[in-house]
Amino acid sequence: MTVQSTLAQRSIFHGWFVVAAAFAVMFVGFGSAYTFSAFLEPLQRDFGASRGSISLVFSIAGFLYFALGLVSGPLADRLGSRPLAVVGMILIAVGLAAASAARSLVEVYLAYGLGVGLGLGCAYVPAIGAVQRWFVKRRGFASGLAVSGIGLGTLAMPPLASLLIASVGWRGAYLVLGAIALVLGGGASLLIENDPKHRGLGPDGDPPREAAGATNAGGASVREAVRSTRFVALYVSCLICSFGAFVPFVHLVPYARDHGVAASSAVLLLGVIGAGSTAGRFFLGALADRMGRDRSLIMVLVGMAFAMAIWAIAADVWTLAAFAFVYGVFYGGWVAVLPAVVMDYFGGRNVSGIIGILYTSVAFGTLVGPSAAGFAYDVNHSYTLPILISAAANVFAALIVAAILARSGAHAISAAKSRSTRIWR
Repeated sequence: MTVQSTLAQRSIFHGWFVVAAAFAVMFVGFGSAYTFSAFLEPLQRDFGASRGSISLVFSIAGFLYFALGLVSGPLADRLGSRPLAVVGMILIAVGLAAASAARSLVEVYLAYGLGVGLGLGCAYVPAIGAVQRWFVKRRGFASGLAVSGIGLGTLAMPPLASLLIASVGWRGAYLVLGAIALVLGGGASLLIENDPKHRGLGPDGDPPREAAGATNAGGASVREAVRSTRFVALYVSCLICSFGAFVPFVHLVPYARDHGVAASSAVLLLGVIGAGSTAGRFFLGALADRMGRDRSLIMVLVGMAFAMAIWAIAADVWTLAAFAFVYGVFYGGWVAVLPAVVMDYFGGRNVSGIIGILYTSVAFGTLVGPSAAGFAYDVNHSYTLPILISAAANVFAALIVAAILARSGAHAISAAKSRSTRIWR
């Protein structure tokens, strides 16, 4: 064993610093993106636009930050995750600053949509992909801890944005958020590293020889992965789920305001989603390591559908808070478990690239879902239909993942019978 690896073992395992850096990137990036619900009413008022048109700002950003993983994931596998994360944080800062100076809704589309969308697209998949390589035994927990930054960002940033809007207006608020993205997000992203072997370590901090059998070193090629039945099923499941997954982040605040909830309390509902999301990423991520990550994926999808059913009947702040927390728990579990399932199925050699391609499904769902819910409201003056469709979509997505498990179990039984027959003969 080398001196370097011996010293590394005696100190804190560097994988946890990578987790902390990914956490900060998620906190700043998604926290800034999920403040959008607090800006919806001021933007709608200042630009005289419909709710659907304003919602499209978030949908464009969401489409870009998930779709760009198609490019940033493979780039991270080749060039490393750190430079992409740094560039991503800079783009978010520039986009928010440019949005503060927008004079038309089209300029908001370009500034916020492109800046935040491209910035998160550069940073998200590389950061979460890097975390997967540093762990095997505690991968679900580490992944959950990293993406809990999204939950805490959703808890902290929307109320901060609301306070800033009240004190310095929505333009000043975007400037402050841009500065936070540049300083906190950009600084933390410098700690991201791709592979423990560069520090003389294996996954989980084990010596390289002990880690030689770990699954991180090998794995499917991108071509092999995307042609597999498992990948296709995961892709379709994510696509269907994501049509409704981000509707609450845009429309929960205006929904609450429509039902007589004060503006200050309505914004705090996004924080409740963040609190639940943080809990879900911690506890469901760790639970997934014990009960099976693919089974956990089914559980969180069903849980999101259940939460949507609560929203469909919610009419006061306490029922809405219950929905927000329950939804946050299972949404957080979905975000935490999904990358770990990809790693389990396809290995670590091209994990960022595979996750990036998978997340294009979420991109299309995010592009359509929140804006469609807004336009549905403009027509019917009600969110009931999009909420019920979102619940049904999650149930269908869970059934698709269950079909993967059933198919895998059938193959395992068939293989076991084949081995038994050969032994008997």
